[in-house]
Amino acid sequence: MTTAHRTCPICDAVCGLKIDLDPAGRVTKVRGDSDDPFTQGYICPKGASLGSLDEDPDRLRHPMIREGDEWREASWDEAFEAVERGITGVIEKYGRDAVAVYFGNPTYHTMAGFLYRIPLIQSLATKNVYSSGTIDHMPKHVACAHLYGDPFAIAVPDIDRTDYLLVLGANPMESHGSLFCAPDMPARLRALRERGGKLVVVDPRRTRTAKHCDEHFFVRPGTDSVLLLGIVHTLLQENLAKVTLDVAGLDELRELTEEFSPAAAEVLCGVPAADIARIARELAAAPTAVVYSRMGGSVVEFGTITQWLVDVINILTGNLDRPGGPMFTRTAALEVFRTGQPFEYGRWHSRVKGFPEVLGELPTATLPDEIETPGEGQVRALINIAANQVVAAPNGPRFGRAFDSLDFMVCVDPYLTETTRRAHVILPPPRILQMPHYDFLMQIVMVRNYTRYSPAVLPLDDDQRSEAEILARLTLIAGGAPLQVPAGAVDEGFIEQLLTGATQMPGSPVEGMDVATLRATIEGDDGPEQILDTLLKFGPYGLSLAKLKEKPNGIDLGPLEPRLKELVCTPSGKIELTPEPIVADFARLRARLAAPVPEMLLIGRRQLRSNNSWLHNVPALVGGSNRCTLHVNPADVSRLGLGEKAVVRSSAGELVVDVEPTDSIMPGVVSLPHGWGHAGSSQRVAAQHPGVNANALTDELVVDVPSGNAVFNGVPVTVGPHAA
Repeated sequence: MTTAHRTCPICDAVCGLKIDLDPAGRVTKVRGDSDDPFTQGYICPKGASLGSLDEDPDRLRHPMIREGDEWREASWDEAFEAVERGITGVIEKYGRDAVAVYFGNPTYHTMAGFLYRIPLIQSLATKNVYSSGTIDHMPKHVACAHLYGDPFAIAVPDIDRTDYLLVLGANPMESHGSLFCAPDMPARLRALRERGGKLVVVDPRRTRTAKHCDEHFFVRPGTDSVLLLGIVHTLLQENLAKVTLDVAGLDELRELTEEFSPAAAEVLCGVPAADIARIARELAAAPTAVVYSRMGGSVVEFGTITQWLVDVINILTGNLDRPGGPMFTRTAALEVFRTGQPFEYGRWHSRVKGFPEVLGELPTATLPDEIETPGEGQVRALINIAANQVVAAPNGPRFGRAFDSLDFMVCVDPYLTETTRRAHVILPPPRILQMPHYDFLMQIVMVRNYTRYSPAVLPLDDDQRSEAEILARLTLIAGGAPLQVPAGAVDEGFIEQLLTGATQMPGSPVEGMDVATLRATIEGDDGPEQILDTLLKFGPYGLSLAKLKEKPNGIDLGPLEPRLKELVCTPSGKIELTPEPIVADFARLRARLAAPVPEMLLIGRRQLRSNNSWLHNVPALVGGSNRCTLHVNPADVSRLGLGEKAVVRSSAGELVVDVEPTDSIMPGVVSLPHGWGHAGSSQRVAAQHPGVNANALTDELVVDVPSGNAVFNGVPVTVGPHAA
């Protein structure tokens, strides 16, 4: 029996784990790592089930090639040859923009997913780059980019030191703090209240977080921005603002929000005006305070305005970038994603609908347009990495039809899913415990400066390829390199680029040094480890891979400290409170608010034992509360004459769903969880608990305009009884 130490890669909580394995490498027990200074032994049901997920018998082990409707196993050489023919053939015939690449959510949680993203994009040289960012968090990036100039300047609540936390459209007790990495959120929220602090939740559902707060307010889906505008109005009109940072646009902000009084906001969002004003006064009066919003405030029609207002209020109350307020993490690895240059967007536009590029990518919602619309630049091939858009994207069934029409699709995925079964080649990465892990992206949003590296627990078999090698090989194929070129060439190019930049940077500790001499100091057993060693050595703490390996439980790097001044890179050098693209979107907001309110609105639902579309094949994580049912207020059940099932219709489609009456959801709103719809799946457990695909109801034609993000909450629907 051996015990391995590892960071859980499933969600944002990054729990440290101790994993017991028998001599055959099978997991016998998973428990929290009490020696981890950050997670301190906390573990959730997902982490506890890591062994079952890792050893899932339905995981693909060999490359798969589709011939007609039949799949067969193939060797890696044969699979990569098929990929080369497919991708190169499309490029030679139609050009590079005819190939699209899509990065799914799991790529944000794997080491290779981060390291090979940019090299692959650069090799493809296509404008058609997409990711799950535009079905998730892009509004936050865009809001921060316009405010601070840096799209990665995302402040996280300093929850362990704050006195007041206002949560909108987030359920951190079940999400563990999305874009807000804080293990054991229940304990942290209890500690906030026990030390005399206050927790206020605004949500159309009485979520698990709302059940443990001081006050909960129902809010009409999609109107969080209006409530926040009412708070800003109160802060400015009652002279409660205490701005301590160097800002531009304060007078313009006062004028922009003048019409959104708490009384006006109440009519639109449903939260009483007196409570809106009181919340504003409490935020201003609290010794320290934080406003936090996540999915519910992003996947709505005005997600960017909502996320912008979250930061604006934190600025107006004097809390941004100080202990107890929202603060910025300092990562251990060199922050290669920060350019220090003002944010640029719209450098190119989508071919069919003219959506502007944001952060180098186009909106997921328009990918079917690019595939289905003939003409120069039509997408005819797709490299799809760890994504199941048929279930996860808006109007998912349309994505399936579009994928069926592609000349070629290759998927990097361990399962035959609703999406990958439409591919021509599937390249399966190895098991989780066979991959190293380092949280490049999660470390951007941690509530404490911390780092940890997890080497692979189990070796690869001869007939397996690492995720790094798979992505490096795709990078070489995309660039036109012969298959004989070793995959390690990508790693060497990356390291050389990093070292060259460091030696040429004025003031760098290695300025002017010989790159070859510096290269000889880089350590690691393979390319990814050597890249990590490079990034750590040039990071702010002067760490190295060797130092991380000496501390397998992780390294505490101290509490968050103010650092906003070094992050702001707007053209003016100031925080821009009223950036033009956001101000311009107010015309759209006013028009929407003047429109009639739909009778029923659909929202999503976070589930503790679920994570998007890919945990439904683990027996311990399905059933119980983790079910795909339609939450309906009992008053609506009675009014609509609903029985055990209901028919839900939208502009995109219709579903027959199981009804679950509950007073935890406000009248006029229904809720379906995201990521289900596995009928007929080859994943046996998922097929036994299929649920329905909520994204058959979401409309890909409706997006948050400044970010291009898809809209999953506040979807107009009709609900009626189902005649069996």
